[in-house]
Amino acid sequence: MAETPQPRRLAERALDTTAENPWPLRLLSSKMSQYIDRMPPVWVEGQVVQLNRRPGAGLAFLTLRDTAADMSLSVTVHPRVLAAVTAPLDDGAHVVVHAKPTFWPKRGSLQLEANELRAVGVGELLARIEHLKRVLAAEGLFDADRKVPLPFLPGTVGLVCGRESKAEHDVVVNARARWPGLQFETREVAVQGARAVEEVSAAVSELDADPAVEVIVVARGGGGVEDLLPFSNESLVRAVAACRTPLVSAIGHETDTPLFDLVADYRASTPTDAARRIVPDVAEQRRGLAQSRDRIRQAVRARLRREEETLAALRSRPVLADPYAVVSRREEDVAAARLAATRTFSWRLERAAGDLDALRGRLRALSPAATLARGYSVLRSHDGDVIRTAGDVEPGDQLEALLAEGRLVVEVQGDPDG
Repeated sequence: MAETPQPRRLAERALDTTAENPWPLRLLSSKMSQYIDRMPPVWVEGQVVQLNRRPGAGLAFLTLRDTAADMSLSVTVHPRVLAAVTAPLDDGAHVVVHAKPTFWPKRGSLQLEANELRAVGVGELLARIEHLKRVLAAEGLFDADRKVPLPFLPGTVGLVCGRESKAEHDVVVNARARWPGLQFETREVAVQGARAVEEVSAAVSELDADPAVEVIVVARGGGGVEDLLPFSNESLVRAVAACRTPLVSAIGHETDTPLFDLVADYRASTPTDAARRIVPDVAEQRRGLAQSRDRIRQAVRARLRREEETLAALRSRPVLADPYAVVSRREEDVAAARLAATRTFSWRLERAAGDLDALRGRLRALSPAATLARGYSVLRSHDGDVIRTAGDVEPGDQLEALLAEGRLVVEVQGDPDG
């Protein structure tokens, strides 16, 4: 008789499962349900989307979406819980929900069962925004030195706006009226509601990555405080702060001040104002060019006129009327100076000649040659020494006698001392 196969022993923990000993799906779903059932109720914050109220139904359904990330959960709400909410719960409404997480094993879905729902009031939201504003300001995200100057004439403008919105029309039409042919890279996104933060952030990042886009404009036609709440979202504000392309904010009216305006490089009061800011007015530039050309022309003409007057004044001077007059006058001066120099030089030569004759006479009078001419002679020994006394020679010495004309050789006779 064949033995009855024993049932497989399943692992107690998920870590103990193997390919040879896996858990059945029903066991995993059961364990997930047990784990989630042990979770206590929790307060959750988010935005309401896809609220579905069916008359006579025991439950209402809505989707609670995160205000900064693409995440959502289904929520079931009893009609009496909805009835207790005094504020209108339209799509995009900001709420906090007290709910118990529930896992449905058959569908494999997770949802929240809400037992209390509260709309977040405008005052509370504004208080949160003010706190976030102080935090971001302390980080330096609103500092003026972080602002990037807008280009004078961008070739391509990135435009983030609502789908088929008047803001898009105002920016494009007014900008092209000022500078025809301006190119736009347009991203139509949700500019209010639950998807605004995600879509605007993605559009700004995409345009920032495009090297052809030189300036980005984020535009919408104003709105109430609730409509502009996405533009004070921390995630969106930080995305704009990280943008390297100059960015213009045109999302509110003059009195609206979402945090998006503070972090942008330039805040325009309206989409039309943004159009005027991103490009110059071609007509105004042409007028300025014409005025500059006229000023240059007038300056050149005035300079030519002054130079002509200066040239005429120079021509009227005597030196230019008769150029040889100056030379003629200087010629007479040069002749007189030459004559004076010649006379002075001749006089100095004559005086020097007289002085030279006098010196020559004195030299001759003092010269030994003049003495010799008077009959005297000079005796010198064979060594050339001059004989001054008789004791300088001895008998028989031959001496040289220098005469006025010629010389003689003489011999000493007898005793020179006798």
